[in-house]
Formats: sequence, C-alpha cells, structure tokens
Amino acid sequence: MSSTGQTVKSILTSPVHPEVNYLNATKGFASWFFTLDHKRIGIMYMCSILTAFFLGGVFAMLIRTELFTPGQLMFTSDQYNRVFTLHGAIMVFLVLIPGIPAALGNFVLPLMLGAKDVAFPRLNLLSYHLYVIGLVMALLVLGLGGIDTGWTFYTPYSIQTQTPVVLITSAAFILGFSSIFTGLNFIVTIHKMRPPSMTWFKMPLLLWALYSTALIQIVATPVLGITLLLLIVERVMHIGIFNPALGGDPVLFQHFFWFYSHPAVYIMILPAMGVISELVSTFSRKHIFGYRFIAYSSIAIAIFSFIVWGHHMFTSGQSNLMNMVFSALTFSVSIPSAVKMFNWLTTMYKGSINLATPMIYTLSFMFIFAIAGLTGLPLATLATDIHLHDTYFVVAHFHYTMMGSTLFAFVAGIHYWWPKMTGRMYNQKVARFAAWLVSIGFNVTFFSQFPLGSLGMPRRYHLYEAMPDWQIYHQISTIGAYMQMIGFLLAAYALISSLSKGKLAPRNPWGGATLEWETSTPPITFNFEDTPDAGDPYDVESWQWSDEEGGYVKVRPSVVDEDHAE
Repeated sequence: MSSTGQTVKSILTSPVHPEVNYLNATKGFASWFFTLDHKRIGIMYMCSILTAFFLGGVFAMLIRTELFTPGQLMFTSDQYNRVFTLHGAIMVFLVLIPGIPAALGNFVLPLMLGAKDVAFPRLNLLSYHLYVIGLVMALLVLGLGGIDTGWTFYTPYSIQTQTPVVLITSAAFILGFSSIFTGLNFIVTIHKMRPPSMTWFKMPLLLWALYSTALIQIVATPVLGITLLLLIVERVMHIGIFNPALGGDPVLFQHFFWFYSHPAVYIMILPAMGVISELVSTFSRKHIFGYRFIAYSSIAIAIFSFIVWGHHMFTSGQSNLMNMVFSALTFSVSIPSAVKMFNWLTTMYKGSINLATPMIYTLSFMFIFAIAGLTGLPLATLATDIHLHDTYFVVAHFHYTMMGSTLFAFVAGIHYWWPKMTGRMYNQKVARFAAWLVSIGFNVTFFSQFPLGSLGMPRRYHLYEAMPDWQIYHQISTIGAYMQMIGFLLAAYALISSLSKGKLAPRNPWGGATLEWETSTPPITFNFEDTPDAGDPYDVESWQWSDEEGGYVKVRPSVVDEDHAE
C-alpha cells in the first residue's frame, strides 16, 4: 500500500522501540520463571505449549506412519494404544485447551484493555507453574511407558490397566487448576481493569470470547477434577464408583467426563473465534460486521455447551427420549456458530483483503470450521450416528473441529502478534508458503478419513489386513500428515530465524485498531505510559499506512460507530 496524500501524523507519544522493554528489563532464568509480568508469562506459556505440541506431533507422525500399511509396521497393538493415548492426552490437555487463553490471552488481554497487568499477577504465575508441573508429570508417564486407556480414560479400561493411570489423571487434575486460575483472573481483569472509556460494547471481540471461555473454565473444569479424583480414589482404595464388579457404573464416568469435555470443546473453540474476529477486520480493512451479534453469540455458545454432552453417548444405552433431546440441542448449537461465520464473511465482502500470513491461516480456519460444522450434522442425527459412531469419520470430524479450527487460529494469532511480542518481522514469503502447505496438508490428511469412516474403519485400530481397500485412504492421509509436518517446521523456521535476522517491527505492522497496537514494540514492562482512551476497536480507518514508518500510524482518534456504542 502506498502513503496517502494527506499528512500522516501519529498521535502517539511513546517511542516505537524503547531501549528498555519487557524482554530486556531484567535478565536471567529466575527473572523469567518467577516473573509477575503477564507478557513474560504469556511467552513462557507459548514456548511450553509449542514444546508439548512438538511432542504430540511426533506421536501423531508415528501413528500415521504405522497406518501406512495394513499390517504391523513398528508397533504391537499394546504399543499402538499407548502411542495414540499419549498423542490425544498431550494435544487436548497440554496444547489445545490452554493454547489460546493461556499464551495469547495472557499476552494481549491486558494490552487490549489498556491495563498494566492482569488483576492477580501472582495467581497468574501460579497457574503457569501448575501447567509446568502437569507437563513434567506427563513426561514422567512417557518415561514409564505410557498408558493404554485412550485420552478419555474411559472405565473400565482405566480401572483394569496396570499402566500409570493415577499419574496421568493427577497431571490432568493439576492442569485443571491451572485452567481455573486463568479463567478467574481474566473475569476479574475484564470486570475491574477496563479504562473508564471502555464500556462492554467497546471491548474487542477477543475479550468477549476470553470472558465466555473463562466462565466455562470456572464452571465446568471442577467437574472433570472431581471425576478424575473419584477415579484415583477407586484405583487406590478399591471403592466401587465406576467399577461394575464393585457395584459401580462405568457409564456414569462417561456422563461426568463429557459434561466437562463438551464445554471443553468450546474452551478451545471460543478463543479461536475471538482471534479470527480480530484478524478478519484487520486484514479486510473494514469494521467488523454485526459486533453485538458476535459478542452475544459467544455467550450463547458458552451456555449451549453445558446441555449437549449426551450426544457423545447415543450408543451407550440412554433412553430414546434423551437421545432425541440431545440430538435437537446439538443442532441448535450451530446457530450461534453460524452467526459468527456469516458475520465474518460479510465483513470480508468488498473489503481490501491483505493475504498476509495471519490472513491465510484465518481463511483456512473458516474453510475448515465450515467442514467441521457440516460433518457434525450426520453425527448429531441419530440414524446416521449409529453407523458412524467410533469410526474414522468421528476422528476426522474431531480433528477438523479441534485441531483444524483451534490450532489454525492459535498459529494465526502467533503470526499476528509476533511483531508485538518480539519486536521483529518474520519472512513473509517463507511463512506464507508454510501456511498454504499446512492448510493443504491438513485437508489431505483428514478429509480422506471421512470416506474411510463411512466404509467402517474403526478408530483406535492399527491392523486392517482384512480390508485392503482401506489402505489407499490411509496412505493419502499419511502423505498429508507429512506435508503438515514440513509446513509447521517451515513456519517455526520463519518465526525463530526472525529473532536474529528479522527487521525491526513498526508499532502497527497490520493496521489493527485495538489498544495493543498503540503501545511500543515490544511493549514496556507496564504496557503504557498513561492509560489510553478506548475508542472503537474496529475503526481500522483511523490507522493508515505510512511509507516513512514502514507500518500503520494513527491519523485521528478512533471514532465510535453509534451502532456499536453501548
């Protein structure tokens, strides 16, 4: 974009690149590991979560490599069970659930509020330390040979196995406290630390999404914690809770588990939707369409998430009436999600779309999330779910919903806020190529699993010699997985190499209108010299490109559209 004819003058007074910022204010391991700075905690979360993602990705590649041939290639059945269990547990509990709230949320939430930090910095640090403890315990489980129950820890498997179930469920229990503390901190911060000029309907939509997510974290996570604690008590003390041999009910575990785990789906998805709302407006150079509808739909999704857990249990023996009720409720969840999708598309309509790397991941998210929603319909329909239950169709739908949507938004957010985090720009050509490679590889990997599941391939099986026609689908899926791996490695190279080779980032490289772009790059320790005035967070026209600055500068105060004012 070229410079406009008018005089471009920034109204900001703080230096773009301060000599002392949050990265170099203090040095040494202790200054980071025991910091109270939300930005450093967010960076540490991000590094830890990406480390867990690498580990879970290694297990994913082992799974796909094993399934390339119908017979045994590397693992026995028991070893395969342990590999996919660790893959699922790591990805869900250590990557997808904490990913956006703990890493990106911790970094940008106070900046978006114009605040100096979160409400409870010490609680924030404790939540990170609990995450590290959970990660270390998961690594100990790996060192002990892993577990073979599947990531859901279903009874009676988790009661009868001799693998270290108590250790891995204790890790999940501790990670639950980390999640609760993060959610509590975000709710109090949003309520109490907004600047006077920021009313509820001047908040960026990411904050609405994080607020809704925090409500789910606080209400739903204790249910999982109590359930896992009951499982530990049963294994240690042999009390009949879920074990039918002792008078327990194994299906009760499923009810408890999914009462948490379906809201947990939206702990992953809602923050992702918030990230996408920010990026769609910024890279379309348009005000977000339907602000209030998107904000209210986040609250609606949080509410709906608590009343649809039974759709995971259509084949468990619950009554036909309950199956019908849960089926109808499941269809209703699509309404607030569709509200967001159509508002994003309308925002893009006639916009000046910039296909920078974050926008490529955003468009991939929208395509993938549409497929995730549409393939959820046959699973919500009783007649078709009976056939598709426990097949690779469910595996594909799950990954389109969880990995394709949540992970793509997480990576998009990392690329979007990377210049603000590090003060450096990454190589756009390499990052764009990596984004397309990841997107294409993802769809090759998991779209081929829909016909595979329709043909009857059960999940959690690694031998399919009796059905040689399934091999071509597995081979296509494995090729796609290797494409993803290469894409993610290229993305990591682009980001990491920018730390030493990247040019200095401008204050606002993308033209976003939220408050984090008004502070220096990287931000100073306490974020802002003075509390900024909150205008319309989507008035992107108040920022215009300057060739002199090499980025966007603010040419006038943000004007609040009356349709979006409180």
